[in-house]
Amino acid sequence: MLTRKQLELLDFINKRMTRDGVPPSFDEMKEALDLRSKSGIHRLITALEERGFIRRLPHRARALEIVKLPEALDRKGFTPRVIEGDRKDPPPAALPVEALAQEIPVMGRIAAGVPIEAISEVSHSVAVPGSMLSGRGRHYALEVRGDSMIDAGINNGDIVVIREESTAENGDIVVALVQDHEATLKRFRRNGSTIALEAANPAYETRIFRDDQVKVQGRLVGLIRTY
Repeated sequence: MLTRKQLELLDFINKRMTRDGVPPSFDEMKEALDLRSKSGIHRLITALEERGFIRRLPHRARALEIVKLPEALDRKGFTPRVIEGDRKDPPPAALPVEALAQEIPVMGRIAAGVPIEAISEVSHSVAVPGSMLSGRGRHYALEVRGDSMIDAGINNGDIVVIREESTAENGDIVVALVQDHEATLKRFRRNGSTIALEAANPAYETRIFRDDQVKVQGRLVGLIRTY
């Protein structure tokens, strides 16, 4: 049987993966559970692993896999997935998804660091699981360059799957067009008439703009990593 905090953490991780396609950071887990330090999150993760609900993958920083959900959280069609970090071999349960793969255009590179010029030309296409293409609207992919989003599980060289949208909620990871010529991948925060573009790496400062200087080009819905 899980404690209330253990159940809350497992539910939070699963919901964020379902919504964003990428895992929450340890800081976000701490904030969601209203804990004072990340050591509490580590203890909860250890307890979930001991009870067989998650598995830590060896030799990978903060790499976890959801093995099962308790009856209270179980959803029809749930399959195990890697939620943070690297894995050389995909879990067997994920293989059938390839049969539902769809091709979407790769529009170029996006900076997860200092913004680079916006790229709108299609360079090639990539096949992604149909489960990533949830919701209405056009989808496209971008190759990540930079390390400013590593604490959100997004590494240099990853392919991010974006659903084209012009609005975002606070906390969403978005493709933002800055002053009509710079594109960047950051976490979106609106405060009145200003917009903050937050990195997920303490080495990078949050950038603040007037709301008329930032245009949301899409929201992150998935991540593809090759090995």
